[in-house]
Amino acid sequence: MTAVALLDARPGDQPSHAALAALAAGGDRRAFETLYREHVNRVFSLCMRMVADRALAEELTQDVFVRAWGKLSLYRGESAFSTWLHRLAVNVVLNQRKGAGRDRKRFGADEDELDEIVHPRQDAPPGMRLDLEAAIAALPPGARRVFVLHDIEGYKHEEIARMLRVTAGTSKAQLHRARMLMRAHLER
Repeated sequence: MTAVALLDARPGDQPSHAALAALAAGGDRRAFETLYREHVNRVFSLCMRMVADRALAEELTQDVFVRAWGKLSLYRGESAFSTWLHRLAVNVVLNQRKGAGRDRKRFGADEDELDEIVHPRQDAPPGMRLDLEAAIAALPPGARRVFVLHDIEGYKHEEIARMLRVTAGTSKAQLHRARMLMRAHLER
Protein backbone atom coordinates (compact mmCIF):
# COMPACT_ATOMS: atom_id res chain seq x y z
CA MET A 1 0.00 0.00 0.00
CA THR A 2 1.42 3.43 -0.91
CA ALA A 3 1.82 6.29 1.54
CA VAL A 4 -1.06 8.20 -0.05
CA ALA A 5 -3.31 5.12 0.03
CA LEU A 6 -2.44 4.52 3.68
CA LEU A 7 -3.29 8.07 4.67
CA ASP A 8 -6.43 8.35 2.52
CA ALA A 9 -7.92 5.05 3.71
CA ARG A 10 -11.51 4.96 4.90
CA PRO A 11 -12.03 5.38 8.70
CA GLY A 12 -12.51 1.64 9.19
CA ASP A 13 -9.25 0.97 7.36
CA GLN A 14 -6.98 3.11 9.52
CA PRO A 15 -3.28 2.40 9.06
CA SER A 16 -1.46 1.10 12.10
CA HIS A 17 0.69 3.43 14.12
CA ALA A 18 3.66 1.26 13.20
CA ALA A 19 2.93 1.80 9.49
CA LEU A 20 2.55 5.54 10.03
CA ALA A 21 5.79 5.63 12.03
CA ALA A 22 7.60 3.82 9.22
CA LEU A 23 6.28 6.32 6.68
CA ALA A 24 7.18 9.25 8.92
CA ALA A 25 10.67 7.84 9.50
CA GLY A 26 11.06 7.94 5.73
CA GLY A 27 10.25 11.67 5.75
CA ASP A 28 6.47 11.58 5.24
CA ARG A 29 5.29 14.66 7.13
CA ARG A 30 1.62 13.82 6.62
CA ALA A 31 2.08 10.48 8.40
CA PHE A 32 3.84 12.25 11.27
CA GLU A 33 1.03 14.82 11.49
CA THR A 34 -1.45 11.95 11.84
CA LEU A 35 0.62 10.44 14.66
CA TYR A 36 0.89 13.85 16.30
CA ARG A 37 -2.87 14.46 16.21
CA GLU A 38 -3.60 11.03 17.64
CA HIS A 39 -1.10 11.26 20.51
CA VAL A 40 -0.67 14.93 21.44
CA ASN A 41 -3.39 15.01 24.11
CA ARG A 42 -2.05 11.98 25.96
CA VAL A 43 1.53 13.28 25.83
CA PHE A 44 0.40 16.69 27.08
CA SER A 45 -1.56 15.09 29.94
CA LEU A 46 1.49 13.11 31.01
CA CYS A 47 3.73 16.19 30.88
CA MET A 48 1.17 18.27 32.77
CA ARG A 49 0.85 15.70 35.54
CA MET A 50 4.60 15.41 35.89
CA VAL A 51 5.48 19.13 35.95
CA ALA A 52 2.21 20.76 37.11
CA ASP A 53 2.86 23.83 34.96
CA ARG A 54 0.73 24.32 31.83
CA ALA A 55 3.23 26.45 29.89
CA LEU A 56 6.10 24.09 30.67
CA ALA A 57 3.94 21.06 29.82
CA GLU A 58 3.10 22.61 26.44
CA GLU A 59 6.79 23.27 25.79
CA LEU A 60 7.74 19.74 26.81
CA THR A 61 4.98 18.26 24.64
CA GLN A 62 6.42 20.04 21.63
CA ASP A 63 9.91 18.88 22.60
CA VAL A 64 8.66 15.27 22.77
CA PHE A 65 7.36 15.45 19.21
CA VAL A 66 10.47 17.20 17.91
CA ARG A 67 12.57 14.44 19.42
CA ALA A 68 10.16 11.78 18.16
CA TRP A 69 10.55 13.10 14.61
CA GLY A 70 14.33 12.82 14.94
CA LYS A 71 14.25 9.37 16.52
CA LEU A 72 11.55 7.67 14.46
CA SER A 73 14.17 5.56 12.72
CA LEU A 74 14.88 3.97 16.13
CA TYR A 75 11.27 2.79 16.51
CA ARG A 76 11.28 -0.86 15.48
CA GLY A 77 7.63 -1.73 16.09
CA GLU A 78 8.48 -4.26 18.84
CA SER A 79 6.08 -2.45 21.16
CA ALA A 80 3.08 -0.24 20.50
CA PHE A 81 3.99 3.18 19.11
CA SER A 82 2.12 4.76 22.03
CA THR A 83 4.38 2.86 24.46
CA TRP A 84 7.51 4.03 22.65
CA LEU A 85 6.26 7.62 22.57
CA HIS A 86 5.23 7.48 26.24
CA ARG A 87 8.72 6.34 27.26
CA LEU A 88 10.23 9.13 25.16
CA ALA A 89 7.92 11.67 26.85
CA VAL A 90 8.88 10.47 30.34
CA ASN A 91 12.57 10.76 29.42
CA VAL A 92 12.11 14.28 28.03
CA VAL A 93 10.38 15.41 31.24
CA LEU A 94 12.99 13.76 33.46
CA ASN A 95 15.84 15.29 31.44
CA GLN A 96 14.21 18.71 31.75
CA ARG A 97 13.99 18.24 35.51
CA LYS A 98 17.70 17.40 35.67
CA GLY A 99 18.53 20.55 33.71
CA ALA A 100 16.27 22.61 35.95
CA GLY A 101 18.06 21.14 38.96
CA ARG A 102 21.40 22.31 37.58
CA ASP A 103 19.94 25.79 37.05
CA ARG A 104 18.60 25.87 40.62
CA LYS A 105 22.00 24.95 42.02
CA ARG A 106 23.61 27.65 39.91
CA PHE A 107 21.24 30.30 41.27
CA GLY A 108 21.24 29.03 44.86
CA ALA A 109 17.55 28.15 45.33
CA ASP A 110 16.38 24.69 46.31
CA GLU A 111 13.61 22.78 44.56
CA ASP A 112 10.99 23.24 47.29
CA GLU A 113 11.50 27.02 47.45
CA LEU A 114 11.20 27.42 43.69
CA ASP A 115 8.21 25.09 43.48
CA GLU A 116 6.43 27.11 46.18
CA ILE A 117 7.06 30.34 44.25
CA VAL A 118 5.95 28.91 40.91
CA HIS A 119 3.02 26.87 42.28
CA PRO A 120 1.61 28.59 45.39
CA ARG A 121 -0.77 26.27 47.22
CA GLN A 122 -3.07 28.80 48.85
CA ASP A 123 -4.22 30.73 45.77
CA ALA A 124 -6.49 28.03 44.34
CA PRO A 125 -10.23 28.75 44.65
CA PRO A 126 -11.91 26.69 47.43
CA GLY A 127 -13.95 24.65 44.94
CA MET A 128 -10.77 23.49 43.21
CA ARG A 129 -9.24 22.02 46.38
CA LEU A 130 -11.11 18.77 45.79
CA ASP A 131 -9.86 18.55 42.24
CA LEU A 132 -7.52 15.63 41.78
CA GLU A 133 -5.32 17.52 39.32
CA ALA A 134 -4.89 20.34 41.85
CA ALA A 135 -3.98 17.81 44.53
CA ILE A 136 -1.37 16.25 42.25
CA ALA A 137 0.02 19.67 41.36
CA ALA A 138 0.37 20.49 45.06
CA LEU A 139 2.69 17.55 45.68
CA PRO A 140 6.41 18.20 46.07
CA PRO A 141 8.19 17.47 42.77
CA GLY A 142 9.80 14.16 43.77
CA ALA A 143 6.61 12.75 45.25
CA ARG A 144 4.59 14.02 42.27
CA ARG A 145 6.89 12.31 39.74
CA VAL A 146 6.70 8.96 41.57
CA PHE A 147 2.92 9.25 42.08
CA VAL A 148 2.30 9.98 38.39
CA LEU A 149 4.66 7.28 37.16
CA HIS A 150 3.34 4.61 39.57
CA ASP A 151 -0.33 5.30 40.24
CA ILE A 152 -1.31 6.98 36.98
CA GLU A 153 1.07 5.56 34.37
CA GLY A 154 1.45 2.11 35.94
CA TYR A 155 5.23 1.77 36.21
CA LYS A 156 6.69 -0.58 38.83
CA HIS A 157 8.98 0.75 41.56
CA GLU A 158 12.01 -0.92 40.00
CA GLU A 159 11.32 0.84 36.67
CA ILE A 160 10.79 4.18 38.42
CA ALA A 161 14.00 3.69 40.36
CA ARG A 162 15.95 3.22 37.11
CA MET A 163 14.28 6.22 35.45
CA LEU A 164 14.83 8.57 38.38
CA ARG A 165 18.18 7.03 39.40
CA VAL A 166 17.03 6.32 42.95
CA THR A 167 16.49 3.10 44.87
CA ALA A 168 13.21 1.18 44.75
CA GLY A 169 12.88 1.94 48.46
CA THR A 170 13.10 5.67 47.77
CA SER A 171 10.41 5.28 45.12
CA LYS A 172 8.16 3.46 47.59
CA ALA A 173 8.77 6.09 50.27
CA GLN A 174 8.00 8.92 47.84
CA LEU A 175 4.79 7.16 46.75
CA HIS A 176 3.71 6.73 50.37
CA ARG A 177 4.48 10.41 51.03
CA ALA A 178 2.52 11.44 47.91
CA ARG A 179 -0.51 9.37 48.92
CA MET A 180 -0.53 10.79 52.43
CA LEU A 181 -0.24 14.35 51.12
CA MET A 182 -2.96 13.69 48.53
CA ARG A 183 -5.28 12.31 51.21
CA ALA A 184 -4.68 15.35 53.44
CA HIS A 185 -5.18 17.72 50.51
CA LEU A 186 -8.41 16.08 49.39
CA GLU A 187 -9.84 15.90 52.92
CA ARG A 188 -9.67 19.66 53.39
